[in-house]
Order: sequence, then structure tokens, then C-alpha cells
Amino acid sequence: MVMNSIFYFQQISYISGNLVMSDTVKFPYFYRTVPNELHLCAGIVKLLKHFGWNWVGVIAADDENSMRAVQILREGIEQSGGCIEFIETVHESSALMIQNITNIYNTIITSSAKVIILYCNRDFTDFIRYTPIWQVPGKVWIITAEWLFVFPSNNVDRKNTFAFTVGKRTIPSFHKFVREVNPALFSSDAFIESWWKDLCNNKCPKSIQRSCSSDETSDYILHCDTVILGSSYNVYNAVYGLAHALHGMITSGSRNSILLSGESENILDFSPWKLHHCLKKLRFNNVLGEEIFFDEHGDLTIGYDIISTVFLPDGTRSNDIVGSYNPYAPPEKSFTINEKTIVWEDLFSQAPPQSRCSPSCLPGFRKLTREGKSICCYDCIRCSEGKISNQTDMATCITCPEDQWPNQKRDACIPKVITFLSYEEPLGLTLTFIIIFLFLITAVILGIFIYYQDTPIVKANNRDLSYILLISLMLCFLCSLIFIGRPKKVTCILRQIVFGITFSISLSSVLAKTITVVMAFQATKPGNKLRKWMGFRFSNSIVLSCSLLQALLCLIWLCTAPPFPYLNMRSETGTILIECNEGSIVAFYCVLGYLGFLAGISFIIAFIARNLPDSFNEAKYITFSMLVFCSVWISFLPAYLSTKGKYVVAVEIFAILASSAGLLGCIFLPKCFIILLRPERNSRKFLTKNWNDYNLCSSRVFTPGRLSSRVPLNYYNFLAFVSAMEEINNSSELLPNLTLGFHIENPFDNFFLMYRAAMNIFSGMDTGIPNYSCKTSGPLFAIIESLPPEHSSQFSSLSGLYHYPQVMDHP
Repeated sequence: MVMNSIFYFQQISYISGNLVMSDTVKFPYFYRTVPNELHLCAGIVKLLKHFGWNWVGVIAADDENSMRAVQILREGIEQSGGCIEFIETVHESSALMIQNITNIYNTIITSSAKVIILYCNRDFTDFIRYTPIWQVPGKVWIITAEWLFVFPSNNVDRKNTFAFTVGKRTIPSFHKFVREVNPALFSSDAFIESWWKDLCNNKCPKSIQRSCSSDETSDYILHCDTVILGSSYNVYNAVYGLAHALHGMITSGSRNSILLSGESENILDFSPWKLHHCLKKLRFNNVLGEEIFFDEHGDLTIGYDIISTVFLPDGTRSNDIVGSYNPYAPPEKSFTINEKTIVWEDLFSQAPPQSRCSPSCLPGFRKLTREGKSICCYDCIRCSEGKISNQTDMATCITCPEDQWPNQKRDACIPKVITFLSYEEPLGLTLTFIIIFLFLITAVILGIFIYYQDTPIVKANNRDLSYILLISLMLCFLCSLIFIGRPKKVTCILRQIVFGITFSISLSSVLAKTITVVMAFQATKPGNKLRKWMGFRFSNSIVLSCSLLQALLCLIWLCTAPPFPYLNMRSETGTILIECNEGSIVAFYCVLGYLGFLAGISFIIAFIARNLPDSFNEAKYITFSMLVFCSVWISFLPAYLSTKGKYVVAVEIFAILASSAGLLGCIFLPKCFIILLRPERNSRKFLTKNWNDYNLCSSRVFTPGRLSSRVPLNYYNFLAFVSAMEEINNSSELLPNLTLGFHIENPFDNFFLMYRAAMNIFSGMDTGIPNYSCKTSGPLFAIIESLPPEHSSQFSSLSGLYHYPQVMDHP
């Protein structure tokens, strides 16, 4: 080659695919009609990738060109995701040959790779065929020399073998030449003569079968299988290529432009280097219509055929082209394979074998390389939540878009299910029925209170506040319906605003009721200034002011960051939750906090007033209702924060219904029970009989004489006293929420008895006369007496020590 470059001789090879020869700097005058072995490596990689063989072994000759090709092959296999389990070299040294073959055999036996690439020249390949290496069962061989296909068709070697050969073409003129040429024109020996006789066998194809006499025939029909070897077509193209280049040089007129001074102008007298320019520009169509030209490296733009053995039913074989690889073709057409024509070895169950270190990871799984192993040895791990793998053997899983979610197999992303608390689902339908039921119950209770508005039990508990409270509770129940259904901008705003204002009205009504009860008892104390605050205006002002403050908070909320619909794609797995975003979480908790403040104040005041005397003390029921209310909303906060999805809305609805139902049940159901089922208790007499626990005890002192022995002279005074007490207790205007009681003491105008009576009154030890008597534990507010003047002054001194007012009924 070096000599050719020095003397400018053109060299055209029809068999060498050596990688080094593509270097146009070192070998500028080298051309070949076979592809570069770089393309051979790429074709092998394509074949491996097509069948999914990513775990292979390589046996190569130890020459420089084979080692360079194996390195390129390794890089190509690894880039395509494959691995080479072992690389064994066959040494030329006969001394090491036996040991070398034994080592290779043991490697193949213990290997898990089902595919072995035999990258050797024809001599090494032919040698390996007669070694134990070739006898290892269950292997697929990929070879780079077509030696296997030069043996007769009856030579049956049932191995699955793929051979990459230069593209084969049938040249009709060449077949005709073989049939008709006179062998005497060529020099020959005994072997050549036998070769020509072989073509007379009737088993040869008609295209090359010669007409011979019977004594010229032979049973050796090797050439019947090898007539279309790729090298024949390569030689044909090499000769025609050189001829076309020479023709182009002569006829193009370029000869004169490249003459050097002193050169002859004889048409056949030219320097060899001149042909180089024409070969570089060579482009023609051969007899088969194929375009022939050399690329920038001097390689003919031709590809490879992939040949495999097909075993016929009669036991013979046929060497068929099952695929091709042409690096110069478009990418989608560069590699083809016809699997239907491939007959697999019986060990492979008539299906392509799997040559893998690990089974393929199906879609929905990803590969996890085993520690310390090759990347082809891995475990299949299911894709994590929210990710998929839609191809086989993916190294990483793909995250689905935000509005999509993996299907059950995690091999595809599907749209997330849009969800919200709707009226159609069982939970929404159940809550709707509960809301309507509680609303109707509240409406019935309101109707009962309106119908029995003039009865003592309705009047005694400030019926106007009761009406306001019942109406606000009805609105609280109805506002829960806004929380059900697909959230929209309007409903999101109304949800929290209507809920906050209606609940503030309810709680402020309860607070007004509680304050009214306490003030009613405090106002009965003589000289107490709270009496002037008693009335409907004060209680209504409490409701109005507390509600307006909540309305102001809601207005600020709406002006700063109003609630809005929001697509929550992360709340629940595989769903898009349509919910209302509060806009400002601070404003939301301010509204809830204000409701908690009202409930807490009502609870504290009602708890303090729970022991005030009354046959029907409303403070006790308010205390219990506030206890229920606070318990519900205290438990609501952790439940609200820990719940996900549409159940957050359900928790809020439940809190609204439970707390509202607690107010309704604790405050109004006992009253309805008395009104409807115990009407005898709905009277002034029943309501006042137990007010003696908290009374204004009066001490009447009668004229001398025991009440048990005779009627005292001042008995009319006693009756006048009792009459006045009854009128006051039956009045709905004066002390409507208070009943007066009294004790009677008779000191018989005796100083000692008067002093004892005074001590009994002040110490609470007096039992009094059985009729009209107060309980001894009741507090004393004032004393009305009719003692003689000398005794009255002494009694006044004693009462002054205890700060009790004293009223005389005589001068």
C-alpha cells in the first residue's frame, strides 16, 4: 500500500474492509467495492437491538484489525444499552491454541449469554467450526465470514447462524458466461477441470448448469451453493468501476488540463495518478441498474446482506437472505429483517431466544442496576406514585403532567378524575337530607313559639331573641347547602361570608339571652343601676353590634383576598379536586376566631348564672349548648387540617350542622317539651315556685299574740303584704324574670324574742311559718317590719351591721 501511494497506483480491493484503509491521508489511492468494517459493526449492533439481545459474548482473532473492530463493536453495543459478558481471543500460536480453545469453551459453557459474535477471518472461523466451541447447544452465532454457506446443501448443521456478507446480486451475463464459455481458454489443472465438471450436475441451478456428456459429470456440487457469493459481485463492480473511470478520463477532455510539461499526448500514454481524479468522481449505473460511486473514504456505497440457514422439510437446507443493512440508505430503511423466514433451533421453541442478563422490564417498571454488576444486570422496580414507563427497559420513570395520573399498570398517563362534593353522590345526598330535616325542625319550633307566644315560658325567655335565634339557625342550616355542588366564584364567596354572619347572629342572640338573665337578677337588688338597662333595646343592640362587627371582618376579607375556585391536583391521588381557596387564611381564621370568642363569652357568663333559681332556668341550657358548640368547633380544627379532598367540605358542613343542632336542641327542645307535652308547667305559678332560692325575704312583725293560738290584730297587714307580693310576681312588666319570697317572724313585742328573731333572720337559721316560707339557704335582700319604736331602733342597729335595708310600715 505504501508503494502504491508513492508511485500513484490506484488500488481497488473487492474483499478488504479493514478499518485503517479508510484513512485517506495515509492511503489516498485506495478504493474498495466492499463496505468499511465500521459499517459491519453498526449492522451487528442493529441486529442485536432488533431482537433485544443486550447480553452477548465475543470471540475474535488476536490481530490488530479484529481488536480495533471489537472495540468499536463494544462502544456501539454499550451505546445501544447492551453489554458484552466476555471477550475471548483466538491466538494464532499453535502452542497456545489447545489451551486457548479449552478456556473459550469453558467460558461459553458457563455463560448466560445466548448470542455469540464470532469476529474472525475465514481461516479462524473454519477452524472454530471443528472445535468443541461450536458444539455448545442453545447458542446463536453471528459471524462476519460466509464460510458456513459454501458447503453443499445436504451438509446439515442445525445451528442458528447469521452471517453478514456484502450485498449479493445475480448477474445474468455472468451466469450465461459460466454456462457457455469454453474452459479450454483458461489454463487449468486437475482441480480446475473437476470444477468445470461439477457444473454439469443436474442438481445445479439451471442458470449455471452446463451441457456436458455423461462422463464429464461429478457428484461434487459445491459451486451450486457458492455461485452468488458476494465477492463475485464485488469483483464485477471493481472491473466496471475501473473501466468507467478510465473512460471518463479519456473522454472528459480533462486530460489536457492535467498534463505535466514534457508528457506525451498519446491517448494510452498517461501517468497512473491521473486516474485517481476520475475514480473520486466516479458515478455510473451497472447492468442491474444500481448506481455505483465511491464515498469520500473511497468505499463503495453498498451495504450488507444478512444470511441465515433455513432447514427444508426434506432435511436439506437453504441459505436465504433474511435481512439487510445499508448505511447509505435513509434511516428508516437502512435495516430490514424478515423474521418469518427465520427457522429457530428446537431449543428455542421456534421463537427468538432471549439473550439478557435480566428479563426485560415491562412498561410500568424501571431498571435498578444491581450493585457491582453490569448495567445490563438489574432488577425491575415498579414506578413510584405519579410516574409511568411506557416503554420496555426504561432506566427512569416519567412524571405525568399535573392534570394526569398513571393508570393501574403505570404504563400510561390518563386524565385525573375531577371531583367535588356533589348532590348526586351518597355523601352529598345524605347531608342534603339532614340539612333539610334540621331546617324543617327549626321552622316547626319557630311556628310553635309564634303560636304560643303569650304563654309564660315563651315570654319568660325574651321571645324576640328566641325568634331571632331560630331564624338565624334556619339560615345556618341553609347556608350548608352552598358548600355542596361544584364550587364557583359566587358560591365560594357566599360560603364563608354567609356562614360567618349567620353564625355570629346566632351566637350574639345567645349572648344577649345570657346577659339578660344575669342582669335580671342583678337588677332586683335595691339601688342597682342595671334596672334601667333592662329591656328589648339593650338585647337587640347586643345582637346588632356583634353581627355588624362580623360583617365588617367579612367585608375586609372580600376587599383584600376573597375566596375563589381552585383546582387542587395534589390533594388526592389520581384526582383533581375542585375546591374553594379561602384567599386569605388569616381572614378565614379571624372569622372563626370571632365566632369562638362569642361562644366563649356566652359559655362563661352562662356557666356563672347556671345556679340562678328558676323552675326553668335558661342559663343552664345555654351553658350546655355552648359546651356542645365549643366541643364541636374545637374538634373541627384538627379534623379540618388533617382531612383531604372533598371530605374537608363534609367536615365543615358537619361542624355547622352539629353546632347549630346543639344550640337548637339544648335551648329550644326542653321548652317545646313543656309547651306540647307538659302544658301544666307552662304557667306562672309553676315558674315562680322555685324562685325562693333567690328571694327578697321580708320580716313581718305582728301584734302580740301567737299565730297558732289566735288571729293577730294586724292580720290585714299580713294579707296586704301577701297580696302585693302576688301581684308583683304575676306582673310581666315589673320584675318579669324574678319571683319574690319571704319569711315571717313574730317576736310577741318581747325584746329577747325580737333579738332571737333578728339573729335567725341574719344567720339564715330561721325556718319560718310553713306557708309562704323561703328556704333557709336563700340570700336576704331587705326587711319589712312593724316593731314598736323602741324595738325598731334596736333592730335597725343589728340590720345595719349586715347592711340590710329596713322598711317600716308605720310611723
